[in-house]
Amino acid sequence: MPTKHHAAGNLPGLREVWAARKRISAYVQETPLFLSAELSKRYNASVYLKLEYLHPTGSFKLRGAANKILSLSKAERSRGVATFSTGNHGLAVAYMAKELGIPVSVFLSSRVPGAKVNNLEALGINVVVHGVSQDEAQEYCLQRAAEEGLTVIMPFDDPAVLAGQGTIGLELLERCPDLDHVIVPVSGGGLAGGIAMALKAGVPGIRVTGVSMEQGAVMYHSVRAGKPVILEEADSLADSLLGGIGLDNKYSFPLVRDFVDEIVLVPEKAIARGMSLLYQRHRIVVEGASATCVAALDQTAVAPGSSVALILSGNNVDTGTFFDIVNSNV
Repeated sequence: MPTKHHAAGNLPGLREVWAARKRISAYVQETPLFLSAELSKRYNASVYLKLEYLHPTGSFKLRGAANKILSLSKAERSRGVATFSTGNHGLAVAYMAKELGIPVSVFLSSRVPGAKVNNLEALGINVVVHGVSQDEAQEYCLQRAAEEGLTVIMPFDDPAVLAGQGTIGLELLERCPDLDHVIVPVSGGGLAGGIAMALKAGVPGIRVTGVSMEQGAVMYHSVRAGKPVILEEADSLADSLLGGIGLDNKYSFPLVRDFVDEIVLVPEKAIARGMSLLYQRHRIVVEGASATCVAALDQTAVAPGSSVALILSGNNVDTGTFFDIVNSNV
């Protein structure tokens, strides 16, 4: 087992993160780090918001997808790519594939919100809805890809994807060198594992808190069990965090296990309040996964006077649903 805070074997490290930053620079722009006066006052700390929803696809997922697809050979690109997704990763893969003229198919479960399905279909790509869970969509995607010779772009358990997400860590330290604590949503671990690995390579003492919803938090229970586990999915405002991590997970699970200091779980009402607060105070529209970070401020120790960054991971949310939530939490 790798020593805590030390990547091992063929896991990606800081060198791969820097290489990813260079590789994706023509397609992925740095996102702002915004100081929230409201949250800073509430928690007696400097609370920053990392605005990852400002990417063209509305989420951080563009970083990992771009790094992986740009790493493919000409032969792999010509045959086409496929992926399975809860929405945001599919949008990122579709966007990059369209930019590079690569055929692409995205496999979704019936649980993916209509707004994300519509955004994908608007790109004119092949969208396949199959099964009632991320795991079922994944199984069908892998089957079809093997039959058709497509390269599967994994949502999180891939060194290139993890390195791409890790570029957020580089930007955080450049903009806020005295950063003490980062709070990041956790699902399959691509975002949390990549960021935590990059941060701790530069600042070993920095604290990284992962956050997920109470029901279906697969990574949380996997870390507690010491191995990947399977859980039944449940509806959540943080729908982007749904889905398993794979029983054969090789990369994202060990990075989260070894580099993320804690994972906290937040209730649905707290997620809704976080979405409402960000809109009411900052006119920021985010999906539930992003708002888990705001909710987590009440679940984790925030040291007085410290510098804390929240990763607002995406904003692909149905507008009707969003304003129903905001209006009910005024």
